[in-house]
Order: sequence, then structure tokens, then C-alpha cells
Amino acid sequence: MKLNYKRLGLLLLAILLIVLSWLGIAVARSGLEVRSFQKEGVPLLYLAPQGASEIPGVLVAHGFAGSKQLMLGYGHVLAHAGYAVMLWDFDGHGANGTRLQRYELQQNLDVALQALLEQPQVDPSRLALLGHSMGSGIVMNAGIRERVSEADRRYRFAATIAVSPTGANVTPQSPQNLQLQVGSGEGGFVSNAERLLAQAGGENTSLATGQGRELVVIPGVEHITILFSDGSHQAALRWLDATFGRTNDSQYRDRRMAWYGLHLLGWLIGLAAISPLLNIPPLIATKIAPIRRWVGLIIAPLVATAGLVLLSQWFDLQNLGGVQVGGAVGVWFLIAGLTWLGLLARLPLPTLRAVGLGVLLFVILWIAFGALAQLIWLQWWLIPIRLRVWLPIAIACFPWFLAAGIMQENIGVGKRFLWWLGQSVVLIGGFVLTLNFLPQLGFMFLLLPLFPPLMGILSLVAGLLNQAWVYAIGSALFFGWLLAAGFPLSA
Repeated sequence: MKLNYKRLGLLLLAILLIVLSWLGIAVARSGLEVRSFQKEGVPLLYLAPQGASEIPGVLVAHGFAGSKQLMLGYGHVLAHAGYAVMLWDFDGHGANGTRLQRYELQQNLDVALQALLEQPQVDPSRLALLGHSMGSGIVMNAGIRERVSEADRRYRFAATIAVSPTGANVTPQSPQNLQLQVGSGEGGFVSNAERLLAQAGGENTSLATGQGRELVVIPGVEHITILFSDGSHQAALRWLDATFGRTNDSQYRDRRMAWYGLHLLGWLIGLAAISPLLNIPPLIATKIAPIRRWVGLIIAPLVATAGLVLLSQWFDLQNLGGVQVGGAVGVWFLIAGLTWLGLLARLPLPTLRAVGLGVLLFVILWIAFGALAQLIWLQWWLIPIRLRVWLPIAIACFPWFLAAGIMQENIGVGKRFLWWLGQSVVLIGGFVLTLNFLPQLGFMFLLLPLFPPLMGILSLVAGLLNQAWVYAIGSALFFGWLLAAGFPLSA
């Protein structure tokens, strides 16, 4: 089948959107010095205004299952406003291949601090800290313990910003100029932030004395989306400017996620334009009773949850496969997927062409989702130790996506919407149920906000290709990569 004018127009639109998104990211970096390097095995990312000198320095720490890329919104806003910013990957996270030892993470911050002080643009007498979730506790502790010297009573860091704060022994005196930020949708983090504020002496505007205290509730965001919130970025900038007595006329707002969305949309439009050229006939000819379709979807998570509970008697699920939580997620999908396939009682045989096109679909999804993610919010390039766990996780997830692909062959837009909604609800419900019985897997909750948009994108792909094996291979490889990239390496 040849491209007609309509599909050629779609392809040209896709190319335009992709090019525009890359230009948007380039503009966001314009005027900044951006350097990646390593020090003592810790991957570092440094941002500062080009040609700057004697400017304040800020250490920015990510949370559990995060990376230096996830904190780049703060990095860009602060660097455009005249700050030197150092970000890094904690042990077991992102591009850091050292397995996670929670009590050694403070050493990673010390390495990042030394690297920041070595930068010629930085004024070593004007330093601050910012951290999210797990990183918030680490920066608060650093703000409490770090002195200019052993004999000096002054604290090294003039301000500490704790986003979605965890815990630390804060007092009315330390850390200096403490700002607490929390999203209105973060539940228990809100009450924890209020407790920390009271422990630190309550609201205080005395930033000149170092005893400034503030709690900022960012409306309409939760634990992850707060990191992309302009309200959070600007609150942090305002607090630092007030601490250092700076006035700021920076007009920069971090819109990189919008460019990322445009990039993803461009690739999906491009796939829609070329999908007829692939000429993939569906493999399933016989119909499956609707009740069997839905019963399988609903029962599978219950069986998967029960299976994990049983396995927890013999295995350390939290560190299964050397990846914290990610290995358990893979096993959950394996049990659920096999259960769903068993209830369907349909397993079409693959063709060599379908396998090849499935791998091609993975490549397209990998580029569409990850090429810009590396520059915006996720360490997408897997280091060797993570590559070794990618395929086992992808294989474990494959049965689920094969069953989902079978269910989405030869159905209309309305039914496809129902399957997207059904999968999203069942996955969220299944993981919440799992956490009820296995609270040690608590960081599974990081996946919950991802399920609706991710399953929506993959359902759209299923509709374009209409072939279960192509969809299953591409989706499983892609989802396995996402899990391998996101969750920390365990000891």
C-alpha cells in the first residue's frame, strides 16, 4: 500500500512536531552551560549561566526511584535565574551502578558538594540545598550537620528546600532558612510537612538571621507532578532569592514537558501514517465471548496478588532480581498475564514477520518515549547492570500484553476506550490490593499515575496495528525497559 496524500500529510506533520520539540528543548538550554561528568563513581549534571562568576550554588537531590533528570525542572529554572546547580544520581539510581545502601547516600551528597565547590563560577560562601522525598531527608540532614569548619558555629548551607518532605531532626535553629513544599494531593506528606514546620518553630520570616521557616502547599499536584509544577519551581526560586538578597527578572518557565508531549504525539502520528504500509493481518479469527474477556481481566490481578503473597514466604520480593520492587512488578504481571491467557483459552501462533515487526514497534516506542526523556525527566539509557535485568522483566510482562493484544483485535474505537479504562482501573486496583497485603512493596505506588496514560498510548498503538503478537512484543520490551530504567538497583 502506498502513502496517499492524507497519510503523507500526517507524516509531514509528525516530522514537523518532532523537529519543533527538539528545537524547543534546545531553546530551553540556550544561555546555559550544561555538563555531565562523574566523580568518585557518582554521575553528576551541572547547569549554570554561561559566563557567570561568583554566583550561589545549589545542590539538588532526587527521591526514591528518581534520577538527576527528574529534578531538571528546578535545575533549569534556577540556572536561568543565575544559580549554579549540581544534580546527581544516588547509589542504585539512574546511571549510578553502585547498588543502593540507604545509609551511604549522604556520601553521594558529599561528593556532589565537592564537585560543586570545584566549579569556577560558584561562590563557596553562598550555598543551598533542595531535595525531593527521599532526597528531602538527606538535604535536611546535610543542612543540620554541615558547618563551615569544625571550629566554626556557622552552617555551610544558607537555605534548605524540602519538597514532599520525609523526616529529619529539624529545630528552630537548623537547618537554616527551611522551606517545606508539598502537593495538595500528597495525603500523608501534607500532615508530615505540618509536623516538621511545628518542630522547626513554625512560620518565620527572619531569613536574614537564618531562622526563616515556610510551608508552601502547591495546589493540584501529587508526589510526582509537583516536580513539574511551575508553582513549586517559582516558590523555590523566591525562597533562595530572599535568602541571598537577590532580585530576579528571569522570565524562564520550564515548559520542557510540553515539548516532550509534542515529541511523543509526533511519533504516534507518524506511526498512524505508516501503519497501513506494514500490512499486518490479525491472527485471531474466532470470537471470544465478552464475559470470558472481562472475567479474565478482573480475576487475573486477584490471582497475581495471591501469588505474590505466597511467594513472599520464600523470597525477598522487595529486592527480587536485584531491582527494588521492579522484579516483583514483573512477577505480578507474569502471574496475571498467564492467568488471563489461560481463561481466554486462545493462543495464536506468531509468524516471523510478526516477531520482526514487534521488535520494530519497540524501537519506535523506545525513540518516541525515551529519546527526549533522557534530557527531560528519566535516565533512559540503561547502564550495563540494568540491561541485564531488562529482558527478564520484559519476558515476565509479555503474557499480560499478549492477552491485552488479543482482546483489542478487531474492535471499534468505543470498545477500545472501554478496554483502556478497564485495564487502567484493574491495574491500579490490583496494585493497591497487593500493597494492602505486602506493604514492603510500597513504592509500587509510583507506577499508579503512569498506568492510565501509558495504557492509553499502548491501546492506541494496538488499534493502529491490530495484531496481538506485534503489540505484545513491542509493548513488553518497552514496559520492561521502563521498569529497568526506573527502579533502584538493590544490594
